[in-house]
Parts: sequence; C-alpha cells; structure tokens
Amino acid sequence: MPNTVVEGRELALTSLGKVLYPATGFTKGDVVEYYSSVAEAILPHLRDRPASFVRAPGGVESSPFMAKHVPPGTPDWVTVREVHRVDGSTDRQVLVQDLPTLLWAANLAALELHVPQWRLPAEGEADRLVFDLDPGAPATIVECCAVAVWLRDRLARDGLSAYAKTSGSKGLHVLVPLRPTDAGAVADHAERLAREASEELPELAVHQVPKSLRTGRVFVDHSQNAWTRTTAAPYTLRARPRPTVSTPVTWDEVVGCAEPDDLVFAAGDIAARLERHGDLLGPLLDPSRAGRLPDGD
Repeated sequence: MPNTVVEGRELALTSLGKVLYPATGFTKGDVVEYYSSVAEAILPHLRDRPASFVRAPGGVESSPFMAKHVPPGTPDWVTVREVHRVDGSTDRQVLVQDLPTLLWAANLAALELHVPQWRLPAEGEADRLVFDLDPGAPATIVECCAVAVWLRDRLARDGLSAYAKTSGSKGLHVLVPLRPTDAGAVADHAERLAREASEELPELAVHQVPKSLRTGRVFVDHSQNAWTRTTAAPYTLRARPRPTVSTPVTWDEVVGCAEPDDLVFAAGDIAARLERHGDLLGPLLDPSRAGRLPDGD
C-alpha cells in the first residue's frame, strides 16, 4: 500500500486488515488507530524510557514474544539509545518519542509497550515506585483493590501520593511519583512495604514469589522497581484474548470495585475515559507532585 506521512515521516503501514485478536476481530489497523487515538496521553509516559515490545505478528493466539532489541529495518529517524544490561554490557533500544515512532511500532504488531521506572540519561535513577498486584485464583482484581487501598494509605504515611491503573490483564498497578532516586533504594523501600502488607493483611496479601503461597491471595510484586525491570506502560494494549488496556483508574473506582468486570477496559473504552477524566496518571509526570523516600532510605 502507499506510504503514509505522519508528522513529516513516511510510514509503510502494511497488512492493516490482519486480525490480531481473533476473539473480537480486532485488526492491526485497529491497533494502529487505537495508538493514534491515545498518542497524546501515552507518549509522555514513554518519553526517554527505553521501550520493550510484546509483538504478536501472528496474532495473540500465535506465541507473542518480548522484543528489546532494535529490529532490522528500523528507520533512521527512530530514536535509539544504548542501555546497560545486568552483566555490564550495553544494548541498543528504541525510545518511543513521537507519534511516527508509536505508529511504526504498532505496524510491527508491537501490541504491548513496556518501560522502566527511570528516564535516560539518568539510567537507574527512578522517578517512580510501582507495585504490581497479581491475584492468585480464586482471588481477582477485587482483592487487588483492597490491597491497593492499604498501600495508598501506607504510602501516605510516608508523605507519598499513590495512583492506580489496571494491568490490563488480571491485576492492578499502584504507582508513586518520586524525585529521581537511586533505583536500589526505591526497590528496597518497595520490598519493605510489600512485606508490611503481607504482615498486616495475612489472609489477603503475600510478598513471596512461590506460586504455592498465592492461592486466594494477592502477590505484592515489588520486583519491577529493579533498574533492569520494566512495567506495562499506561494505555498500552495487552496481548490477551481481547484488546484490553492498562487503564488509569480513580481511587473511587478502586474502592467501589465489587466484581472483576468493574475494572476491565478495552481499546474502545479509552477515548471516553480520557474525555471524562483526562490523564489520571498525569501527576506522575508533574515534578511538583514527586515525593521523596522517608529519611533513612
């Protein structure tokens, strides 16, 4: 098909009719259109953060895979930067800095966009803290909401403001804006709070990894604060049977969640939510809202 020009960049958008979500008929063209529609909200959360993609060129039922490396054929106008690995080596990753890059990634069937808790060039200096609340069946996002409220109130005692979004899968993410802080210190503080949650809510929360401990409880995963880890970005699609979205939610919605479906949002729901609420995670991007860890951390 002919190239499309987006903000002065030529894009070859291909196979737009290919169905990527067979259960709903959601196509690659729908993915491109979705990301175009939420670009104003999602791009600030991606800026200067090395992106990892979950790609599904064969659709969500055909082995989606995580891709961190810069793919062959990447246009020279896509921003690429060196990023350190655990072993001390470096690798090149894409930064999704603008609409053309976002749509280029969507055309690669990069359904999910994951980013770390820090921005370049301050690699390893976290500007947010995150908890990934993962329910172990028969627990659901309803139980995650109860744990999230406990975390919100506990973080407030440290002078930190918390915000929430659905994971777009089964659980909930709680995020805290921080002044740039060593990621190791942030990870240590998050681990302490996860341990506190499991002690204060023993029938509801667990901070340990073994799945055998999670049955009917919420795993308070603090590990994504490590500088090498990433989290699903706000407004990203997920490679699930339906085109669900990691969606910012209000605390009223969290407190009022009575059924799992209360906090399930698909691509078609997001425009109306943005119109109604704006970006509920906008405070994560506002330096005046950023807190600092308690003294001693």
